Amino acid sequence: MKTSRRAFLASPSLLAMQGRKRPNILFLLTDDQRWDSLGCMGNRIVQTPNIDRLSRGGVAFEKQFVTTAICVTSRASIFTGQYARCHGVADFNKQFTAEQLNRIYPVALRHAGYRTGFIGKWGLDKAPAPKEAFDYWAGFLGQGKYFPEGEPGPHLTTIMTGQAQEFLQSCKQHEPFCLSVSFKAPHVQDEDPRQFLYDPAESALYANLRMPVPKTMDSESITKLPLSVQRSEGRRRWGVRFSTPELFQQSVKGYYRLISGVDRSVGAILGQLEKLGLRENTIVVYTGDNGFYLGEHGLAGKWFMHEESIRVPLIVQGPGIAAGRRVNAMSLNVDLAPTVLDLAGVKIPGEMQGRSLRPWLAGQSPSWRSEWFYEHQFRAAGWIPPTDGIRTERWKYTRYPEESPVFEELYDLNADPLEERNLSAEAAHRSTLEALRARRKAWSESLDSSQVPVGM
Repeated sequence: MKTSRRAFLASPSLLAMQGRKRPNILFLLTDDQRWDSLGCMGNRIVQTPNIDRLSRGGVAFEKQFVTTAICVTSRASIFTGQYARCHGVADFNKQFTAEQLNRIYPVALRHAGYRTGFIGKWGLDKAPAPKEAFDYWAGFLGQGKYFPEGEPGPHLTTIMTGQAQEFLQSCKQHEPFCLSVSFKAPHVQDEDPRQFLYDPAESALYANLRMPVPKTMDSESITKLPLSVQRSEGRRRWGVRFSTPELFQQSVKGYYRLISGVDRSVGAILGQLEKLGLRENTIVVYTGDNGFYLGEHGLAGKWFMHEESIRVPLIVQGPGIAAGRRVNAMSLNVDLAPTVLDLAGVKIPGEMQGRSLRPWLAGQSPSWRSEWFYEHQFRAAGWIPPTDGIRTERWKYTRYPEESPVFEELYDLNADPLEERNLSAEAAHRSTLEALRARRKAWSESLDSSQVPVGM
């Protein structure tokens, strides 16, 4: 689809900004990075000094979630600001329609006068790649290879860093840009038995450390889950990555090395911005497409509704954004598109269902959501059982609709943050269970009609 430079979605705030510089947008997206895998999020092992510095200079959202924990659907939600059943990208055989592509936030910014670039994993695998929708395209379909030219390198993260620097070097001071850098890391190389193929530059990191084993990786935790989960791809991949002490240590160290490689890339890209005099007017967004089990609950991968799977980092830093702030409100991947458009002074389309985070970034504490809806409807018989549910500040309700009878989980996150004690069968919590069942049903019906419950 050929996109034009016509005026698009211009808002009063955009018109007011025409007399001054509009901010550049640098959107950094990692693949399978859980929220607690950064130093700035309390991890005392992983080395991420550049991202930690970004956090100190901006706003860190401590409860950022994805509404569907699989890369293809989550990335579609990030681009569109919509829940899965509204944008319809539920598996790897789907691609945006021409109309949808024309309204994703990078294209909306392009219509509004931004120079746009995309580097790395597009995530929606059905061909063709949307090269013409961007001014600069260095993306790829599929999972990509960490060593596209063969080992020992260069590593894909290093290649993408160079592409980002190339894009920035070609930018003009008077023309705002939106650059999306969509890392493969720290996703595994699925077909390689080593799984976590990090850059040799990171090989010495963590070599002499012993990675702590999660409490819920005990043999009992997996037996508390439905049989379909016990027999799922998540359990099979647990066997490949975490089933022996040696595999666990190797896998967690590899995962952290890939993240440290991303951190090195972030430092180089931000350094290029500084060198070119672009840093001061650039808003940086750093986030992930979904979380990742490191053996918790006897699982690997993502997909299900545990915190390890659905919770990701989110850091925003740049001009006009509060420095050193930590936000504890629940933010979502569907909030990212409206936030970016709002920060750029571009009108947020009515079909976007997320909410702009700009008030939080400005240091305010607005009235905010008290619950949100999770769904995972990826269809692969015997591979990943579907789930949906509701998460509030205190409670999590998860439902496995294809179990017979339907399998339910209820967790009090205040008392049980590791989600070890399922309260769904306990009489004392019957009223809470019924209330969350009703909320799940209301959300499902509202999203089926492309609406979001008021105040959410």
